[in-house]
Amino acid sequence: MYFAGVDIGSITAKAVVLDNDTILSTSLARTGHDSRNAGRMVLEEALGEAGISEEDLAKVIATGYGRLNVDFTDEKVTEITCHARGAHFSLPDVRTVIDLGGQDSKGIAIGDNGKVIDFVMNDKCAAGTGRFLEVMAAALQVDLGDLGSISRESKDPAPISSVCTVFAESEVISRVAEGVLKTDIIAGIHKAIASRIFAMISRIPVNEKIVMTGGVARNSGVVDALEERFKTRIIVPGMPQHMGSLGAAIIARERSNET
Repeated sequence: MYFAGVDIGSITAKAVVLDNDTILSTSLARTGHDSRNAGRMVLEEALGEAGISEEDLAKVIATGYGRLNVDFTDEKVTEITCHARGAHFSLPDVRTVIDLGGQDSKGIAIGDNGKVIDFVMNDKCAAGTGRFLEVMAAALQVDLGDLGSISRESKDPAPISSVCTVFAESEVISRVAEGVLKTDIIAGIHKAIASRIFAMISRIPVNEKIVMTGGVARNSGVVDALEERFKTRIIVPGMPQHMGSLGAAIIARERSNET
């Protein structure tokens, strides 16, 4: 029996195909302006990699901000629920999830069964998200994927007082004009993000074993800053961007078995 989960985020769309408990394939693509088409594209790509067709799927579940726009899935589930299940599947002993996506950030407390106990999210401000880091990288004229490695070269992180995207961009440009090293500015940005996320996550129960999901988890500088702020190791799973689609596929399998 085959099951699929499709996570249509603001920046990227992801898909996972399961054969019961085994991950057969994954795919990822930029969402662009057409979330429906992006979701369809990553599902077809994952099916092709798995060597099966859509007719072979017992159930498909969509998640993510674009889930309501698709008409090719059987059900739609919130990304909070799906990231919790995906993280629990990958790391069963973890009880706290930090999900930093393209346009929002979330903290999720999960139980022994992977179900959500409590959560908090910041969807009014882009601070700490992929979009925020894209703007900062553009302002500094560096590649987004290099932010983490560059920040690790910093000896004296520059204080960044604002985490509002507009004001932080202006502050970063001012720091550059003052002659502050880019390594120190980027490290300062990561520290500002970590402080903002720490304050948000502290509103829910936090276990010392924390897993980080979402595209920002690929930024080692943000991970380092969060570890320093939380005073514990932040675990990044093998495919952090796919935790939502993995969780959706797991829920598809469970709900299919219930019927």
